[in-house]
Amino acid sequence: MTFLPKWLTFLKGKEVVIANAIIAILTIGGQQLFSFFTFSCPCHVGQNLIYGLAFLGVPALILLVVGYALNNQTWRLVTGKRSPLQEETTPNRLLQCKLICFVLCSITGRALVAPVTWLAVTLINGSYYVCAMSEYVSMHYYGANPNVTAGERRRILAAFPCSQLVPPELTRARDEVILLLRYQSQVAGWLLIAVVVITVFLSYCLASCFSPLSFLHFRYWSSYVHNEQELFDEATDQHSRLYAMQHVRKFFGFVPGSENVKEIRIPSLREWQAISGLAFLKRVDEEHYDYSLLHDWALKEPVNGKYLKTDEDPVIRTQL
Repeated sequence: MTFLPKWLTFLKGKEVVIANAIIAILTIGGQQLFSFFTFSCPCHVGQNLIYGLAFLGVPALILLVVGYALNNQTWRLVTGKRSPLQEETTPNRLLQCKLICFVLCSITGRALVAPVTWLAVTLINGSYYVCAMSEYVSMHYYGANPNVTAGERRRILAAFPCSQLVPPELTRARDEVILLLRYQSQVAGWLLIAVVVITVFLSYCLASCFSPLSFLHFRYWSSYVHNEQELFDEATDQHSRLYAMQHVRKFFGFVPGSENVKEIRIPSLREWQAISGLAFLKRVDEEHYDYSLLHDWALKEPVNGKYLKTDEDPVIRTQL
């Protein structure tokens, strides 16, 4: 009975680590499926390198962009404007630049989880690297007629990733080339993992050393920010719902979920046209916006119109 609460207590405050682990696991699974169903080396001079690097780099780039796009801090940094309070409390432009750099580093660190995982897994797997680099292997691994031209050597080496295209007398040379390339790819993959792990560890150490907060104070701050965001999201949903309810009530005369609805409002054709169409954020004054066409209509139009009592027609009462 106490096992689950203990685990929940242990995991509380580690949402970032858990999220990064989930992203890494999903990336590994996606890479395996992607390789199994789509990757097929062309085994042709000039095409192997482009094909292999495309499969190695393009998905990593896409994952990086998606990582930036899915991070709320990115849009807060891009769309945010300095308030008058910030201008009074942070007059130091250098301090503001440091804050922006810190936020960018934090966003980049989160966004790099998926692309680095993709690169590491693909390098350890070795298939993409073997395809891309097969035709550039040193010539002494080619064990056939030394009188063959350099272009012919590259053509034969480019075919090595496809075993069915390799002549029987070159099977041993092909195996040596594939082993060499897999060795290089896997070493590069493990080096990448080691560099990333060491960099992340040192970054956390430096951040802790220069932080003005103690360890427990930092944990409290993290918990506070997390709880504040959760409460703010809940309040945002409830506030916007209540605010929208006022405008819906003014248009229809009631709101969904109301009990004992005694009358409803019949909107006119002009009013239907006023709230139809494309909705744009409209600035009302220096401090406020209209969020929709219905919002704009509700603020401008007086409360009037045709009303119908629901108890006058049993058909209407039944439908409601």
